[in-house]
Amino acid sequence: MFMAISYISADQARKNLKAEIPQWKFNELKEQATSIWNRRLAQIKVEGGTEDQRSVFYTSLYRYYERMVNISEDGKYYSAYDHTVHTDDRDFYTDDWVWDTYLAQHPLRMILSPAMEADILQSYVRMYEEGGWMPQFPILYKDKPAMHGFHSTIVFLDAYRKGIREFDIEKAYEGMKKNATDATMIPWVNGELTALDIFYRENGYFPALRSGEKESIGEVHWFEKRQSVAITLAHSYDDWALGQMALELNKQDDYNYFNSQAANYRNLYCSKSSLMMPKDADGNWIDIDPKFDGGPGGRDYYDENNGYTYAWQTQHDIHGLIKLMGGRENFVNKLDNLFREDLGRTKYQFFAKFADATGLVGQFSMGNEPSFHIPYLYNYAGAPWKTQKRIRFLLDAWFQNSIFGIPGDEDGGAMTSFVVFSFLGFYPVTPGLPIYTLGSPVFERVSIDLENGNIFTIIAKNSSKKNKYIQSAKLNGKTLNKVWFTHDDILNGGTIELVMGSFPNKEWGASIEAAPPSGIR
Repeated sequence: MFMAISYISADQARKNLKAEIPQWKFNELKEQATSIWNRRLAQIKVEGGTEDQRSVFYTSLYRYYERMVNISEDGKYYSAYDHTVHTDDRDFYTDDWVWDTYLAQHPLRMILSPAMEADILQSYVRMYEEGGWMPQFPILYKDKPAMHGFHSTIVFLDAYRKGIREFDIEKAYEGMKKNATDATMIPWVNGELTALDIFYRENGYFPALRSGEKESIGEVHWFEKRQSVAITLAHSYDDWALGQMALELNKQDDYNYFNSQAANYRNLYCSKSSLMMPKDADGNWIDIDPKFDGGPGGRDYYDENNGYTYAWQTQHDIHGLIKLMGGRENFVNKLDNLFREDLGRTKYQFFAKFADATGLVGQFSMGNEPSFHIPYLYNYAGAPWKTQKRIRFLLDAWFQNSIFGIPGDEDGGAMTSFVVFSFLGFYPVTPGLPIYTLGSPVFERVSIDLENGNIFTIIAKNSSKKNKYIQSAKLNGKTLNKVWFTHDDILNGGTIELVMGSFPNKEWGASIEAAPPSGIR
């Protein structure tokens, strides 16, 4: 029995089958698939580590390819955005969970498959042209406005600054700006502005309701609620990205406005608790237990995680957050406390409300995307050895070659993209800035074959479970005292050499000058 699939028609399905499997022979197809996957996975070659670590790494790399999905058929594709079959000489991709994938999966693809990423972004542009909005969660049959934020704006900026510009940039900017100015920020809702969005633009934060206060805005989802703190933080980052893209495109007025909006997160920083806390419409703090209040998933104020996770959701202005928290020493102390803070109640009570906050280490949740960048934040405050320690512990504890799998939802390859980066020894903390900050490479040698023909290499001498601390570093033979490098260093086929040891070198990378750049310009 033969089975063929088409999103266009039964006749197209028959054509697809004939084109893709002209002579159906199972063993030949199996060998062909094996060969294709071996070539793809071999784009990254590793030496060292244990057999289990290599299994986890390559399994994660395999799973990274889960999204997005090319639905082009014989030069045509069906669009769920205008319910029409279109002809296009470029591949059309859909099925993306951007709240999850903008953090690590899109950045990983920008290294491994930049031409594919360009086609993906042009697909986003087509979705905007056909549907009227830049999508949030484009899936096969519609744009599902899942979660919150317009994070495709961050992806466009990130790609542009990494030299991926083979898409209609002006049309993309038009869609990004339309979302920011005309679309509601309410979670899980598509549509025009509401009173909440107007309030946000006038006051710089999304207002929260007090316990027992009845919802007055009909568009707010009965379960997802307002997510007032999460919304404010997400759109601060989105507006930063839009402002930065405006700067790249010489749109000075737009830059001035959206760059100012990027600082809105500061309006919800509560110095008393050192956390991001909700305010009511009158500008008064709402006194809550940031560990537990807010209903299922904390959705009255946060989203899937509590206030201890959302305290760190300012990837676009980490140095600004360090200043808010009282400087580098206080920042490091608060990070330390995150990993040892107790639940304040039984685990049965906690998980009954926060089912997505899995893989817990103290209040840190390894099993959910908003936490991915947090262990790397020590690099910004003069304690990179603590990043190295945390990352190795988290990989060892939560990503084993065992029946337990991964500590949370895969979310279309999002989580395993974090694993791939962290095993390699670097991470894109701030998508939108073309830089990477160093962690602790698991393997002694890594080489990445790039589409431009160059090879990027990371050598971590003596790396092992015990030797996880960076003692010294070189980039292309020259001493590297800072804890970050650029996307151009990768594209140019650079070589990073690290000497690893069993005790931390607390001097390496500790200076202010060594920290990665970040901040609202």
